[in-house]
Amino acid sequence: MRLPIYQIDAFTAKLFGGNPAAICPLDRWLPDTLLQSIAAENNLAETAYIVPVGPGRWHLRWFTPAVEVPLCGHATLAAAYFLAHRMEPERQVFTFDTLSGPLTVTRSGDLFTLDFPVRPPVAGPLREDFARALGATPLEHYTGAFEMAVFGSEAAVRALAPDMRALAAIEHFALIATAPGDEVDFVSRFFAPRAGIDEDPVTGSAHCMLTPYWSARLGKAKLTARQISPRVGDLWCEAAGDRVLIAGHGAFYLEGFIEVPDQA
Repeated sequence: MRLPIYQIDAFTAKLFGGNPAAICPLDRWLPDTLLQSIAAENNLAETAYIVPVGPGRWHLRWFTPAVEVPLCGHATLAAAYFLAHRMEPERQVFTFDTLSGPLTVTRSGDLFTLDFPVRPPVAGPLREDFARALGATPLEHYTGAFEMAVFGSEAAVRALAPDMRALAAIEHFALIATAPGDEVDFVSRFFAPRAGIDEDPVTGSAHCMLTPYWSARLGKAKLTARQISPRVGDLWCEAAGDRVLIAGHGAFYLEGFIEVPDQA
């Protein structure tokens, strides 16, 4: 059985930047074991699968090489980017039914804006286990959908060289490291070795926690953000009550087919 596959760099306007995601459009759902196997074979942070529901609406699921996840920003942007450039170039709003409920992506020229649920961080005590794994002690620690360590400078976040085995041994899904930015409002890095991703290049869902934190701290709703992984990603974020708007660009890299066992 041949399936189409596309690879798109999300949260970047330049090829070889941002976060690559694989997009597999399907006409029906295949067994979860096959979906997970394809994601493992792709070995990208996420492989996204979309199945049409009706005009302007699709089911959307995201898989890392190891697990299915309930929310993913860069692969959602990549899915909308694929649809806008290959399937429905006249459409401006794309709606996806997901494990996190209906999510919309609005296109304005080359900019795609995700409308995601807010994930407010909750202040907690400093964690010695995370500090040891990171090799540095943050100023603040927060919990929520992810753990979040706040540092005093962009340089401190850039300098982190985590012990991934130690980080994976701690019971958590992922850890965000963040600080004020030198050229943007805030910067971040995202480590998720327990989910099969040592460092995610650009993490849209992390900004569901980062945006409310930095909005409150800086006293403004609209923020510029940069994820300072080696690939680098730029995001424009807005705190909007119980929602977070996260915008970015995309770039096509690959279009082709994969061969998988027949599931008829």
